[in-house]
Amino acid sequence: MKIPAIYLSVLIGSLVLTFAAKNTSASRVCWCWTQGQGMVAYPIAHRESMEYVSYGSYGQEPDWSDSTHVLALNYEQAQGKRIFYQQCVWCHADSTPAGPSNRSNVTPTPSLMNDGAKLNKMADKEIEKIIAEGGDGVGESAMMPPYGGTLSRNDIHNLLAYIRVIATPPYPERRGSGTRVAGNRKQ
Repeated sequence: MKIPAIYLSVLIGSLVLTFAAKNTSASRVCWCWTQGQGMVAYPIAHRESMEYVSYGSYGQEPDWSDSTHVLALNYEQAQGKRIFYQQCVWCHADSTPAGPSNRSNVTPTPSLMNDGAKLNKMADKEIEKIIAEGGDGVGESAMMPPYGGTLSRNDIHNLLAYIRVIATPPYPERRGSGTRVAGNRKQ
């Protein structure tokens, strides 16, 4: 008689946890398996802006210039976002998820990573070199450390993909030139 009571209490506890989890941020994205495509996220309304995250998205980022707009991120961009928030956010964003950034305390003031007016003019290789060699390695501020020994080439590539997608004005599409396309911005 004891065992059925234990099973019943576990079942009831599981149901209670399931209903409680429905209202968490983890319930906003539905990760599902599709035939031949692997694990992808289906379109789910972003609750604050009512935009839809695109099919096949691996994440999202609020547009830094328009808080009502959400940018869908592909796998590379999502990995770049992770690296950005681990390594770069404190100096290359005005505010961070943890609070104010240190950007205003650094001289010269570092560029914002969404500064498309400046960064869109630069070639991918040039930005990758700045990330890998640091500011001092390219004749800029020595305050930016070199990340070539910390990040892999793939990490730097992913970070650049993220920088390109958050750029304002949007990074222009350059097909056939060997540059990546950040084509999920609304124009």
